Parts: sequence; C-alpha cells; structure tokens
Amino acid sequence: MKYLLDTHALIWYSEHSGKLSPKAEKIIDDSENTIYVSVVSLWEIAIKVSLGKLEISLGDLIDKLGEVGFKVLQIDNSYLRHLLVLSQIHKDPFDRLIIATAQAEGITLITADENIHKYDVKWIW
Repeated sequence: MKYLLDTHALIWYSEHSGKLSPKAEKIIDDSENTIYVSVVSLWEIAIKVSLGKLEISLGDLIDKLGEVGFKVLQIDNSYLRHLLVLSQIHKDPFDRLIIATAQAEGITLITADENIHKYDVKWIW
C-alpha cells in the first residue's frame, strides 16, 4: 500500500516522539508499504525552523528519509488542479497542498488532523 505522511506525522516519526498512533507507526514501519513525503512538508519545516518555531535538523531529516526508504513527491501540476477545487476548510496552504497531493495520487494520508474527515481523501490515524 501507498501512504503520504502529513508534516506532523513526519516530524513525530523522525523524532521518535511517541505521538504517532500505534496504527500509523505500524504502517510506516511495514516494509511492504511505500511511504511518501511531500516536498511541501520539507518546505514547511524549513520555514518553521528559520522562524524559530521548530527545532529540527532539516539536513538530518532529509538524510533519514533516504535511509528509511521514504520517497519525496515533488509538486505536480495535477496536485494544483486538485487544489483549485479543494474545499476551503483549511486556510493553511501547506495542509491544502498535502491534501490535494493525496487526492491526486489516490494515496492514503497519515494524519492526526481533526478536520481531515471533511475532505474527500483517504486517511488513517
């Protein structure tokens, strides 16, 4: 199966924070699954680090993605098409583009976002 990590899930996984649900952690650790990370999440993390809102080594995180076999999705035009018609539930542009990515790719989003059920997107937590 294919899964896309929301930004917070990526951070929690990389930090071994214990905040991931047992189900999410099991899916991520299962080598039979393909785990994707959006470049949008990396962009969001870089901005938050530069503003002093988050303490994480982006370089170490990027290195870890390769080590654990996560695949980074670049922004595709189809994601932008989905974004154009996405309901205005979230105002956060990062969340919106991650949701649009999951929709366009037809993959399940791993997220604790309490508003995700309001979108037409497959998700688990």
